[in-house]
Amino acid sequence: MILNVLGCSGSIAAGCKTTAFLLDGDVLIDAGTGVGDLSLDALARIDHILISHSHLDHVLAIGLLADSVMRVRSANGCGPIRVHALPETLAALRTHIFNGAIWPDFTRLPSAEHPVLELVSFEVGEVLVLNGKRIEVLSASHTVPAVGFAVECGAAVEETEPRGWWVYTGDTGPNPVLWERLRTMRVAHLIIETAFSDEERQVARVSRHLCPAALGHELAQLAGSVDVHITHIKPGEVDAVMTEIGRLGTAHRIHALAAGQAMDLLVG
Repeated sequence: MILNVLGCSGSIAAGCKTTAFLLDGDVLIDAGTGVGDLSLDALARIDHILISHSHLDHVLAIGLLADSVMRVRSANGCGPIRVHALPETLAALRTHIFNGAIWPDFTRLPSAEHPVLELVSFEVGEVLVLNGKRIEVLSASHTVPAVGFAVECGAAVEETEPRGWWVYTGDTGPNPVLWERLRTMRVAHLIIETAFSDEERQVARVSRHLCPAALGHELAQLAGSVDVHITHIKPGEVDAVMTEIGRLGTAHRIHALAAGQAMDLLVG
């Protein structure tokens, strides 16, 4: 079970791609600009897209991906790519993107009977089983309805229990409900956003993101020593944010996430 980081920046600049994670080549978790680095063959192998929320940096590749692979998937007899999200997020996609003005409605192309995209709703707490992978929908607290995701790491052949969970919090400010759930899980990898430095903590608070000081408060609610990977830092701010995070004094092992990283979720 391999997780590839396609993008993990809070916005764009040279070398910075917005949020997208590819799981085992067939499940995409968020669809930011990082998706554009995949080959056409790799894009055509994606069967499911999980969307954390409706903001552009997490959804903008959905329509472009659909346009790129529609002919290939149709020729190969593939079914639609299933886009999974909260009902409010799907409504935003229908209203504001797949409306014929911003982008064609690929939920009805190449035909209404055989579209390249199918929108599928989920709710917080639901466990999805996608191509053999178990993924739980987690609570998030943002300016729009939002979620995170936990992927159950596969067990090695000789083991009977999974090795734990790969957790992606999505875009979220302080969120006690999330930590209540995570305390009941064996977290192997935690991907958590810290979009702003402490100097911009007021912006972070209003926009429902984290700064290093808020991150420290959130991580204090998770026991043990977990591998924590920081995502969604704004371009040009990585050194400043990570320096502030380095002063937190937490027991967790914290690193900045980078596009191009690969995580083997069979390795605890």
